[in-house]
Amino acid sequence: MTAKALPALQIVYNYKYIKMSKKCELLAVGVMSGNKVSHSNRKTRRRFLPNLKSVCLHSNTLGVDVTLRVAASTLRTVNKHGNLDSFLVNARYAKLTDVAKKLRIKIKKKLIATNKLDEVKIVRVKKEATKKAA
Repeated sequence: MTAKALPALQIVYNYKYIKMSKKCELLAVGVMSGNKVSHSNRKTRRRFLPNLKSVCLHSNTLGVDVTLRVAASTLRTVNKHGNLDSFLVNARYAKLTDVAKKLRIKIKKKLIATNKLDEVKIVRVKKEATKKAA
């Protein structure tokens, strides 16, 4: 079985011409700044770079492989959900990047068309507030 490429979502990098941003392509985890503190407690500014990995993730619903640059922390979250489809369907829409939002819309449309959305969606139950006894 050969994997089909997804032309609209697969991102091709040309290292000579494009300077890539240090951002995760699923959850937009980016560069943070802070202080490097020496032994004498002197503070100088520094950058905390995300641990980005180029990963090829398989979408079971669409039947294609998607190549993305993903932070290691995001990859652990994808593994926790089981696969890419389950992660994107259950993730908050506001936290996703534009690439992830487009991919999520395609996956949800396909799941709704095949009536399999209930298998992937995790139903969250709200906890009721308990009253403290005075």
